[in-house]
Amino acid sequence: MLPARRLAATPPVAAEGSVFVKYSTAGLGRVFVVRLEDGDVIHESIEALAAREGVLRAVVIVLGGADDGSRVVVGPHDGRAAVIEPLERVLRGVHEMAGVGTLFPDTSGRPTLHLHAAFGRDDRVTAGCIRLGVATWVIGEVVIIELTGSAALRRVDPLTGFELLEIEG
Repeated sequence: MLPARRLAATPPVAAEGSVFVKYSTAGLGRVFVVRLEDGDVIHESIEALAAREGVLRAVVIVLGGADDGSRVVVGPHDGRAAVIEPLERVLRGVHEMAGVGTLFPDTSGRPTLHLHAAFGRDDRVTAGCIRLGVATWVIGEVVIIELTGSAALRRVDPLTGFELLEIEG
């Protein structure tokens, strides 16, 4: 594994005004193909499988149906407020779903999923984070691609209270 690096997103004009991206490399490990059943809560099911199989870091793709009453975070009420208050939507009726996310351990070593999905019904679409509880409707198809050789983890940011991805090298 290579150490974390700072990569100039654009050629720096001046060191003080430059924009940098933190990153590290990872290899590919196992691939899990998962079928979720009707009523399975997506993030709970994926995190439980990851813990059971010893998967700490992964890319996750999900496709299927989201059940009526599922809850999604669709942004903050005010993104610049001193205290970030999440804006929540409850899905009314069954929705089609497609999403992508990442799995990284928190500071206690527990694999934690961060997955955003789009939910469609008729001509309406809602997109957001599934963390509040999205239940599978009939079938959910998930592919988990394990990442190896990385030390990245989620650490609570004292300013926002969010568990942010931290690149360690």
